[in-house]
Amino acid sequence: MSEKALEGVKVADFSWMAAGPLTTRYLAFLGAQVVRVESKTRVDPARTFGPFRDDILGLDRSLLTATGQTNKYGITLNLRHPGGVEVAKRLVAWADIAAENFAPGTMEGFGLGYEELRQVKPDIIMISLSNLGQTGPLASRPGAGAQLQALSGFTDIIGWPDRTPAGPYFAYTDYIAPYFGAVALLAALDYRRQTGRGMYFDLSQFETGLHFLAPALLDYSANGREAQRMGNRCPYAAPHGAYRCRGDDRWCAIGVFTDGEWRAFCRVIGNPPWTEAPRFSTLMARLENVDELDRLVGEWTADHSAEEVMALMQEAGVAAGVVQNAQDLAQDVQLRHRQFYRHIDNHREIGSYEYLDLPFTLSHPPPLEGRSAPCLGEHNEFVCREFLGMSDDEFVRLIQEGAFE
Repeated sequence: MSEKALEGVKVADFSWMAAGPLTTRYLAFLGAQVVRVESKTRVDPARTFGPFRDDILGLDRSLLTATGQTNKYGITLNLRHPGGVEVAKRLVAWADIAAENFAPGTMEGFGLGYEELRQVKPDIIMISLSNLGQTGPLASRPGAGAQLQALSGFTDIIGWPDRTPAGPYFAYTDYIAPYFGAVALLAALDYRRQTGRGMYFDLSQFETGLHFLAPALLDYSANGREAQRMGNRCPYAAPHGAYRCRGDDRWCAIGVFTDGEWRAFCRVIGNPPWTEAPRFSTLMARLENVDELDRLVGEWTADHSAEEVMALMQEAGVAAGVVQNAQDLAQDVQLRHRQFYRHIDNHREIGSYEYLDLPFTLSHPPPLEGRSAPCLGEHNEFVCREFLGMSDDEFVRLIQEGAFE
C-alpha cells in the first residue's frame, strides 16, 4: 500500500495568485510531488500580500504565501525564452498533471497550451482555472477576486439594506474554485487509470461561485424574487443576529427558529415581562417588531461575556456561537485538538511558522509531515537534476542562456 494517498502523482503547477496554487496545495498535502513554476520578473502578486514575518516586507516573507505553498517545490523559469519553455515541457513530460489559472490564451502564448502539452505527454491531465472560463463573449476579460465575487452576485447580497454592498472578506471565489478543481483532478486520475487517457478541464471560477448562491438563483428563477441585503437578519428566524456582549468588541450570534427555541431562549434570559407581549408571541410577530426585539436582546447580552451567552444558549438548545476574532481562532481548543494548525521551523527566509492543515483527517495513511514553502527559485537545481535528470553541463548551459530567472 502506498505510504501517502497520492504518492507517485507528479504535478507541474504553472498557476499563481490563489485559486490555482490552492488547488494543487491539496494534492501536495496528500503526498503528490508538486513543482510550482514562478517568475522573478512577473512575481506572483500573492507574494506581496501580508501578513509578513516580523512586519518586514519581502517576496519570501509572506505568511499567506508560506501557508498556501507548504509541501511544494519551487522553480523560476523565463517562459519567454526558448530554454525556459524547453524546461517547462520537460517538467510536463515528467508530470501527471499540469495546472494554470492565467487569462485565456496566456499558456498558448508561451507555447504551453493543452494541445502543445499533449504532444509532449499524450496522457497529461491539465486544468485551467480562469475567471470566466476559456470560451464565451466575456472569457478574455481579465480580473481579480474582488471583481469576480461582484460578478458572481456575492457583493450585492452582503451588507445592510440601507447601506452600499459590503461583499465578503478577501477574494472569496478564489477559495471556492480549488475544492472543485481538486475533486476534478482526482476524478481525472481515476479516469486515466481506467482508460489510459488524459483530460483537459476548463474550470470557470465564476460558475463555481454560483453554486454557493443556489437558493437566491432558484428563488429568482421560480418566483422572480431578488435576494436583498439583510445584514444579519433571517426571514424565518427571530431573534437572529450578532449581539454585543461584555468586553471590548465582543459579540455572540444567536438564532431562534422554532417556538420551542423561543421559549428556551426566554428562560435563559430570565423570562422578562416583554417576552410575554403579543408583539413577540409568534415568529411573524417577532419579525414585524424585529428592531425592538434586537434592542432588547442586546440589552441582555451586554451584561454577559460572549462565551457565557454561547454556553447558556447552547445548553438550552438554542443555536449560538461566539463571533471569534483571529486571536480566538488561533487559540481555539477544538482546532488545536484536531491539529489544524501545524508547525514548520525550516523556512529559509522566515524560519518557523504555522500553516493551516487540510480540513479533514484520514484514517490512514498518517498525515504528511510539512515541508516549508519554497522561496523564489529555491529548487531550480534540485528539480532539474533530481526530477528531470539534467546533467551539470546542461543545467549550467540553460542558466547561461537565460532559461531561469
